Amino acid sequence: MPQDPLLRAGLIVFVVLAVSITATFSYFYIKYDRIIEKRFRNPVFANSAKIYALPRVVRDGEKIEAREIAAELRQAGYSDQEGISKLGTFHLVKSGIDVTPGPESYHSPEPARITFEDGKISTIMSRGTELSAYELEPQLVTALFDAEQRSKRQLVKYDDIPPMMLQTVLAIEDRRFFEHSGVNFGRTLEAVWEDVLRQRKAQGGSTLTQQLARGFFLTPEKSIKRKLTEMLIAEELEQKFSKQQIFEIYANWVDLGQRGSFAISGFGEASKAYFNKDLKDITLPEAALLAGLIQRPSYLSPYRHPERAMERRNVVLESMVETHAITREQADKAKATPLKLAPPNVEASDAPYFVDMVREQLTSKFNDQELNDSSYRVYTTLDPDLQKAAAQAVEAGIKLVDEQVKKMRTKKVKVGKKYETKILPGPQAQVALVALDPHTGAVLSLVGGRDYGWSQLNHAVAKRPTGSIFKPFVYAAAMNTALDGSPNVITPASTVTDEPSTFTYGDSIYEPRNYKEEYHGEVSLRYALAMSLNNATVKVAEETGYDKVADLARSAGIVSVKATPAMALGSYDASPVDMAGAYTAFANNGEKLSPIMLRSVRNSKGDVVANYTTDEKQVLDPRIAYVMTNMMEGVINNGLGYTAVRLRGFAPPAAGKTGSSHDGWFAGYTSNLLCIVWVGYDDYSDLRLSGAQTAAPIWAEFMKKAATLPQYSDMKEFSQPTGVVDVQLDKATNRLATPNCTDDYVSAFVAGTEPHDTCDQQAGMKGFFSKLFGGGDNKAITPPAPQPGTTGVQEDPNTQQDAQKKKGFFGKLAGIFKDDKKTTQPSKPPDGNQTEPH
Repeated sequence: MPQDPLLRAGLIVFVVLAVSITATFSYFYIKYDRIIEKRFRNPVFANSAKIYALPRVVRDGEKIEAREIAAELRQAGYSDQEGISKLGTFHLVKSGIDVTPGPESYHSPEPARITFEDGKISTIMSRGTELSAYELEPQLVTALFDAEQRSKRQLVKYDDIPPMMLQTVLAIEDRRFFEHSGVNFGRTLEAVWEDVLRQRKAQGGSTLTQQLARGFFLTPEKSIKRKLTEMLIAEELEQKFSKQQIFEIYANWVDLGQRGSFAISGFGEASKAYFNKDLKDITLPEAALLAGLIQRPSYLSPYRHPERAMERRNVVLESMVETHAITREQADKAKATPLKLAPPNVEASDAPYFVDMVREQLTSKFNDQELNDSSYRVYTTLDPDLQKAAAQAVEAGIKLVDEQVKKMRTKKVKVGKKYETKILPGPQAQVALVALDPHTGAVLSLVGGRDYGWSQLNHAVAKRPTGSIFKPFVYAAAMNTALDGSPNVITPASTVTDEPSTFTYGDSIYEPRNYKEEYHGEVSLRYALAMSLNNATVKVAEETGYDKVADLARSAGIVSVKATPAMALGSYDASPVDMAGAYTAFANNGEKLSPIMLRSVRNSKGDVVANYTTDEKQVLDPRIAYVMTNMMEGVINNGLGYTAVRLRGFAPPAAGKTGSSHDGWFAGYTSNLLCIVWVGYDDYSDLRLSGAQTAAPIWAEFMKKAATLPQYSDMKEFSQPTGVVDVQLDKATNRLATPNCTDDYVSAFVAGTEPHDTCDQQAGMKGFFSKLFGGGDNKAITPPAPQPGTTGVQEDPNTQQDAQKKKGFFGKLAGIFKDDKKTTQPSKPPDGNQTEPH
């Protein structure tokens, strides 16, 4: 012990400080050692259930090449090498491709050889049997997201990360990653010099390991204490994990931006989000772009700020030249490459509203931990091609709606002594689209809003007044009188008086109004549906029986209806998904199918955990369903749907119905696809635009796109069941046409209920109801010639008692199924003088 008191005191202070520092260091070292141990005791990232799409079916004669099928199989998880993937293998052979599903494949292990000729599939052979079609492995849609954090990631192993991706990250973020022990002290001191002494913002001195330490264990605050703790944790991480393990954790953790309302976590998810590729398939400029995003993912978003993203990408490429990862020539070539991003429409690729609904259905049966920890594979009904078509149709169609709304809100406002044009404020229109297979109930595509990132409210399941897309249920109940033993049989040729009327129900009075107060006198039911005549429809419901209409609607899944006059005009609520299910009763031979979104849930080995099927219920006789389909074909070919559908270029056979309440609706179907579109405001204010102006154009655009896809291109004529007859009727009289009556049309009837009188017979009309419901022969109704000059047409607002008239609708259509001297063809399009769309 030194004798000098000062030296002794100094030594004591040194020992005390050393012990204090050692004790403090030991305390924090042990503390964070335990924290790290606890955090990494279980898998760093929780497993997640994966959601898969409907398998793609390739067909004999389809225009496709072997390399395209190979690319799809590779993306689905197949390998071109034996023993690599348990999902399956494929091998490109001369003039074809061999496909062999593995033990964990979705399919039974039936291999196939697909051969090609002139760019088309020529044969599909499986174990000596020639097939007309073959299912490929379903594609991954997304991992089941974290409901609280709303982040998505696709986990990758270190060995699956392309060396190029590793080099880009190290070049720009941590060049000495494989050399330091967690902290790059030289770079840290340089950052302190820039930040503190020179009062300039440093470029950052944190290593990848420090970034992990901060992201997993610390807050974003900037302080000396937090920085020291970060360095300590980084050193400990380096002692517990290899460099390869640390980089793998980093590659799956790093924040790389936002897609919709979801955070993009890790390079695997980012590769899919930005390029729609597997990480192993990305190119040098794409890898450089992802590495560049690490610094400020939102600020450098290539979708919102492409110039910034490209500039940062080029900085990464220059850094790679400095580290000798690439040559100057490679860098210059990569710099010259333009941004090639996946379409920014989240709906087209991720189907987030659909996935939300799938998640909700799954969590009603399985808990989150069971789904994710067991790495369940969830096989759904989603068709990626059709989902893309739906997203594109909605994106284009809602812009047209916005333009119409903007036009309505543009007003001349007096400011001082001058008038200025201003756009009045108001809500933004929302939209929903649901498409399903009418013969299986499978929901093939679904869009629940215009922008998932802006609003996650799913309008596809939101209840709204259905408007006039409900009217076919009124007419179906009326047509059912041909079979239910009613004393009075109603047919498409039966007539009803369309005039201002008052309806009483209990103590209530209901006074619906036609658009522009235009009324058409005596009209056939076929005409009343095609032109969506309000008063006529309520009369049909009244005489059929409100209870019968309500019973039919409820059995079809529209459970909110009550047997009132207002019901006939769609006053009661249902969602687009509800209405899609209800319309299967018309499109599927009278059998109502409940919409389904799940096909199967399987464990990680491919074993079935649960299978799903639709509920089936016969609610209409197939003959009535076909007669209604035939009547709704008239809506599209000759009625209010003509301009929005046929004039927009959709030609295949189709049936449908426009609808307007406060919202716009269109419901329609072909032989193989059913689609419902809704447009409206979240605050329930009046859209002041009809379904024919808003929803129908979206429907037409979607169906046109669907018709170009091989799996939906065969849109056939509707299949007519036994017991239905087609009859040619004279437009002027709605009687059987003869050579003397050349202006005719064809209508379907339940056999035995078709008219028997000819157009040459000019029997007088005796009172509306005696003729409508069987003045003598119940099966053959003889309608009168219509009143001249009643060619004005209405759209179908769900007007209530004392409803206000709507302004500014379209002009008049040529009379169909009625006497119109200007009309010489049965499918005369709307008159060219109309001024507004419908």
